[in-house]
Amino acid sequence: MARLFIVTPAGAGTPNGNRHTALRWATLLRAGGHRVRVDVAWRGEPCDALIALHARRSHESIARYGALSKQPLIVALTGTDLYRDLPESAQARRSLALADRVIVLQEAALEALSAPVRRKARVVYQSADPRLAHRPPKAPFRAAVIAHLRAEKDPLRAAAALAHLPGAKLEVVHAGEALDPRLGAQARRWTAREPRYRWLRGVPHRRALGWIARSHVLVVSSVMEGGANVICEAARIGTPVLASRVAGNIGMLGAGYPGYYALGDDAALARLLARAMQERAFYHELRAALHERRARFAPMAERRALHSVVRELLH
Repeated sequence: MARLFIVTPAGAGTPNGNRHTALRWATLLRAGGHRVRVDVAWRGEPCDALIALHARRSHESIARYGALSKQPLIVALTGTDLYRDLPESAQARRSLALADRVIVLQEAALEALSAPVRRKARVVYQSADPRLAHRPPKAPFRAAVIAHLRAEKDPLRAAAALAHLPGAKLEVVHAGEALDPRLGAQARRWTAREPRYRWLRGVPHRRALGWIARSHVLVVSSVMEGGANVICEAARIGTPVLASRVAGNIGMLGAGYPGYYALGDDAALARLLARAMQERAFYHELRAALHERRARFAPMAERRALHSVVRELLH
């Protein structure tokens, strides 16, 4: 049994994927017999290994640990780490240089790493256990968006796609807090002028899962993703995904997945929505392709992968 310390820059109560990942990993590692503490910073507490989420934002803890401890260091990379910070932040690159192991959340992330970092990188897919069945309504055709309103998520792309589908009997249901006030104002304007768009604002996680289960498709329109947990949830429920063609989504869904559209292209997203709504064969193709990925998002798979990384360093 090891003493593990998880650093996440997202504090308690933060509606943030990093916080959810840290808490889920703590649960999975405790189930394997480890003692685990989660905090926003490491300040010298004794531990057998440190796991730091976010190379740039956790750099202060990472650098302190590197200077004061001889124990192993694991750095987990998020979407903003991979696709924004690494090219620009010397701190992020230094964090990876100090790490004994690097965790990425989907397979395409390996391509964004330098060869020395790639050699010590391991893929740990996130998992979900929603215990819900896919039961969309007969009508209207419903697309769910589960994303906080911030620029990295391009969260209003599905709302914009409705303008290319005049008269179509479908609705977009969007759950997510307005972390960016400007995007919140845009969502309110869409709500006022487009009756087929419903912005629910922030909802409890269980309600968000319910909307995924009761929708025909889930739209993941992100500009950058380390490995969207909402894709894991949709795959485990059985709800087909329509996703922007960005590396983080491709790494989760596979290069051959049929449900991609060009990033930022609401007309292309509208065409996918129309196909999913009107072409039964295409809809079944989406379901079958997502089902092929389902097993890698199981909690036991994430637990095995996570424990494997820890064992490499402690045994």
